[in-house]
Amino acid sequence: MISSFGTQLERWYESFGRDLPWRRTSDPYLIMLSEFILQQTQIVQGMSYYLRFAERFPTAQSLAEASEEEVLRLWQGLGYYSRARNLHKATQKIAEAGCFPKDYNFVRALPGVGDYTAAAIMSFAFGEPYAVLDGNVQRVLARHFGINEPIDTTQGKKLLRALADEMLDRQRPALYNQAIMDFGACLCKPTAPLCETCPLAETCEALSTRQVDKLPVKSKRTSVRDRYFTYIYTRTEDGQTLLHRRGSGDIWQGLFEFPMIESDKPLTLAEVEEKVKAKAKLELVAQDVRHQLTHQHLHADFYLLTLPTDYESTKGQWVEEKSLDHYALPRLLERLLEKIM
Repeated sequence: MISSFGTQLERWYESFGRDLPWRRTSDPYLIMLSEFILQQTQIVQGMSYYLRFAERFPTAQSLAEASEEEVLRLWQGLGYYSRARNLHKATQKIAEAGCFPKDYNFVRALPGVGDYTAAAIMSFAFGEPYAVLDGNVQRVLARHFGINEPIDTTQGKKLLRALADEMLDRQRPALYNQAIMDFGACLCKPTAPLCETCPLAETCEALSTRQVDKLPVKSKRTSVRDRYFTYIYTRTEDGQTLLHRRGSGDIWQGLFEFPMIESDKPLTLAEVEEKVKAKAKLELVAQDVRHQLTHQHLHADFYLLTLPTDYESTKGQWVEEKSLDHYALPRLLERLLEKIM
């Protein structure tokens, strides 16, 4: 029997839950697509990408048959490109199976699918009783039940997992999971939660003990490092530009970028000229353009270098500037490119 906690969440959701396109389908592929896009991405930004992908690749088979470059190009601007590569690989596994199996072990083993995503697919697509446990759910549970154990420790994760499983409405797992996630996203927010309108206020441990702003507890702080990139947008007088593809083992794997120098501090114009060694004028287009990743702060300078038509380079590949839209570039370079195109 579902607890009053779950009943109140579901009633709240039925009145205030968000109407989202992936909630109007039980297609496991489209649900998986939405979950991949919404990892590290807010719904406002992810919505257009979901609709674009669903239109271009309406089935797992159609996405599996696409080239990685095409998938990355459609993903461009969302960041965390490993998600796109894993999505592509996952659909290839599904295509090999001939269908999307109603099998938790199969789903959990797909590239890029963790415990949360597997539970979401199994409950939303197949109505199977798997409790989701994302950041929103952790926050709701930690506050309502007054859990002071750090959620980023083994003990804290185990405690929250057991509680999530206990609270799950096993008769309507999709409804309950959507309800508790929306509740955390829209009402029990990380900052400025709407406690005055909360239907669970009377039984909320954090509210009664004035710990709402202290829960959930995290024990670890992730260190963030600064990186300094100097990009040289190299163009020839007949409209060619130089690109190269980033390798593995770093950010933006498989994406294209312009010639770049990484240094431990910003470079002066004289230092850039010395490294480029090209007998052509360098023009500074943008300086200290900042781009934040999860654990990295990027600082980018952008230079323009115009070369004669017959210039040859063994580094990278020459492409027509008017064809740049066909290449997947990091969002940072899109921003920089807007300053010269």
